[in-house]
Amino acid sequence: MKKVKITVLKTTLDEELAKEYGAEGLKACPMLQEGQIFYADYAKPEGFCDEAWKAIYQYVFALAHGADKELFYYGDWIRKPNVAIVSCNDGLRPVIFKLEATEEESKIDYTPVR
Repeated sequence: MKKVKITVLKTTLDEELAKEYGAEGLKACPMLQEGQIFYADYAKPEGFCDEAWKAIYQYVFALAHGADKELFYYGDWIRKPNVAIVSCNDGLRPVIFKLEATEEESKIDYTPVR
């Protein structure tokens, strides 16, 4: 299994939806910042948003195990191999991520709880 590089590309706010449904003063997500980089494989990176992780985990897992663009929607989604552009599931202020497979091998760096 390889590590996957996660880059925060954008933090967004859908002004129209936020105006209709959002809490007063809602802004783009404060959990993550554009340009932040994380590395992951089977475990959520330290400091990464729990909800965002739930939304992108399956793509991280696939890339960590060697999936390429052909496996992502039959090659009609992303033109670059070993890359996925995904977002968290916040409909008012989604954060957009770039996932890239790396050549760095994963290592278990913690003691599993049994």
